[in-house]
Amino acid sequence: MGITIQEASHRSGLSAHTLRYYERIGLIHEVERDPSGHRAYTESDLAWLDFLTRLRSTGMPIADMCRYAELRRRGPGTTAERRRILEAHRERVRTRIARLTEDLGILDYKIDFYATTEAR
Repeated sequence: MGITIQEASHRSGLSAHTLRYYERIGLIHEVERDPSGHRAYTESDLAWLDFLTRLRSTGMPIADMCRYAELRRRGPGTTAERRRILEAHRERVRTRIARLTEDLGILDYKIDFYATTEAR
């Protein structure tokens, strides 16, 4: 038997509202129901939610996530296209990291400047 939406929310870090939204827009399949009609999430569902959370936290747009999820549902024949989606996203993440690293360098410079000024 699966776990409740409240437990899935707790374990995934996503709100119950977000879990229902993800199901409604097709990011996750229609979750199985227990005999009383409540959603029953599996460990496999939680692993998929973890992956989706990582995609989202790295800035992947919901539309791209939906496309990836649709390809995943279609099965092994879509692995090349899924790989291409992830490769393109990886490049966007690398670009973002490079920008953030540069920005961090500027912040470090300013902090050092102020610390030196205050020490005088």
